[in-house]
Amino acid sequence: MPNPSKHFISHPEVVHETNDWTHNEWLCRPDIAEAERLLMVRARMKPRHCHPFHRHPHREEIIHVLEGRAEQWVGEERRILGPGEVAVIPPGVVHATYNPFDEPLVFHAILSPAMLAPPLDADPDPCDVSGEAPWSTLRDGLTPCTLLRDDQ
Repeated sequence: MPNPSKHFISHPEVVHETNDWTHNEWLCRPDIAEAERLLMVRARMKPRHCHPFHRHPHREEIIHVLEGRAEQWVGEERRILGPGEVAVIPPGVVHATYNPFDEPLVFHAILSPAMLAPPLDADPDPCDVSGEAPWSTLRDGLTPCTLLRDDQ
């Protein structure tokens, strides 16, 4: 049954998808909620997997850990976040989420704005910078992590 008001999201209305990094449950985005400025996803990252260094040119983001631990990077600063802890990422700042641990990682990612007007909507988002310096070598010596697409 369609959601007539789009102010409340029930389980059947959550949009499920998998990308290169995580299995996602979209809890808020313009096609399912009355929200023009917010995106919210519950992401599930397998052990020893990652969303490598990237940036969102015009969106700010909050990463909120629900379960497990995240090796979270904001710029060149690294922290291990546990349940209830948060990283705040300004627009355009390079960041990454790694799960080098043996347990799954579950986190919320909240981004704003949800919709970008032209010409900003033409910019790649997320924009992968993991192959560029200094991001390509920043994790040298740490536990390697992989992408979901590499699991096949």
